[in-house]
Amino acid sequence: MQSFIFGFFRIFKSFRLWILSFRGISEKDLQHKNIVTGKAWEEFCDNLKTAGTALVFPGAPRDVFQQAEGIRYLTRLTRAGLEAFVEYNDPEFPVFRRMVHETVKMGADNPDNYYMNAQITGEHEYIIKGKRNSIFYVGFFTQNGNYGTTGGLAPCGVLEDKDLVVEEDGSFEIILSKEKKSKNWLKIEDETSLVMVRQTYFNRKKESHAEIIIENLSGKKFPDPLKPERLEEGLKTASLFVAGAPMLFARWAKGFQKHTNELPIFDPKISNAAGGDANIIYHHSHWKLAEGEALQIEVKPPPCDHWNFQLNNYWMESLDYRYFDICINKATAKYDKDGTVKIVVAHSDPGVSNWLQTCGHNEGTMCWRWYRIQKGASPVVPQTRVIKLPNK
Repeated sequence: MQSFIFGFFRIFKSFRLWILSFRGISEKDLQHKNIVTGKAWEEFCDNLKTAGTALVFPGAPRDVFQQAEGIRYLTRLTRAGLEAFVEYNDPEFPVFRRMVHETVKMGADNPDNYYMNAQITGEHEYIIKGKRNSIFYVGFFTQNGNYGTTGGLAPCGVLEDKDLVVEEDGSFEIILSKEKKSKNWLKIEDETSLVMVRQTYFNRKKESHAEIIIENLSGKKFPDPLKPERLEEGLKTASLFVAGAPMLFARWAKGFQKHTNELPIFDPKISNAAGGDANIIYHHSHWKLAEGEALQIEVKPPPCDHWNFQLNNYWMESLDYRYFDICINKATAKYDKDGTVKIVVAHSDPGVSNWLQTCGHNEGTMCWRWYRIQKGASPVVPQTRVIKLPNK
């Protein structure tokens, strides 16, 4: 349905441009008119209203607590959308910023990750300069499209940590261009709109994330004054992002309920199209526990660079990892002698080592990730079962 909706938007836009051309009116003229008449703001607000349909999508919880979280989720996405597509939307002067972080969450955002994004375009070439520091992993990815206009992020270029050439002092430089021009190169195309940096902690308390900046190699030294047409387009894209992303993940969450309290492998084609890392095997699902129940997960991890498991609310926002243990990974887990790891998801402390807290939720979504499984090994499906906890 979402592909149909955004396909309709594209067809409508093409038809509108044809009509405007027939009438001798340019797209820029119409955008300026929308700004002057206030229509640009009215359309922005109208599109925000449609985002609320995700809160009543089939399968969505209707209790007051989870609906309140849903509304907060939309306010967070609105903040993120305005920053990404209005405030920091100039691809001539891109800025790395954290679009997803402790108080803006979506799509099972990874608590072990330090995400950074910058808006770019295939019309320019760029350089990323940085210092590696001590974080476990850093990867650079260019993406085509966006949630607002295409309904997803298609992968383009990839520069993995293992391929990054770092100088003796820990510094590095990366060239973003259509043709390879340096030892550290990240591919871009005409449709490229975003460069994403994923940094993954092995142990967040002991590691420092990489420091990076991005510069346009073919742009001006100083930005132009605000362009009305860019503002109009930015408002439109931001509002479509706020409307589109929740519908995408509401549809996912509904589908996860087919295997509640289980962890099957998620279709890689779907996760990649939504901006997921192609080197990660995802197990997305839905969890639901009554009072006195717990979800026990048991698995012997395959040889891999890393793995982690996290709890989210129903809207696919990670639970608050600043204050609660809602995520566990290869470094923080306690193992049995044979290498098996057992995790218990429970409302209160069950007295085990690998306890994840539900933070007042009785249901939500969850995600297990295998990072870069070694050649010859296969992903393992974690075994799950709901157990009754003894009365204290």
